[in-house]
Amino acid sequence: MNTPNANYGDTAANLVDEARAQTDEALKGLAADARRLTSRGVAAVREGTQQLRDQTSHLADSTVGYIKDEPVKSVLIAAAVGAALMALVTLASRSFGGRD
Repeated sequence: MNTPNANYGDTAANLVDEARAQTDEALKGLAADARRLTSRGVAAVREGTQQLRDQTSHLADSTVGYIKDEPVKSVLIAAAVGAALMALVTLASRSFGGRD
């Protein structure tokens, strides 16, 4: 005999099963989206890394070429940069050292 309470129980069970199935589908879709985004992100990082390596290699080759073509000028530039860095370090150490 089908009583109203039994029908409500069946309806509630069906609703729970349907909700569970929809939730499972949604979670599978989210997981697939996350995998796709991760793959795209990894590919973008790889591409960026390769571009950076290429640019660094080109810059290193250009620098070596410049040093070979202009050795005296290269040494003078390096000395000037070193002196400027040393002056900055000296100024910074005096500024921070005087705050005791």
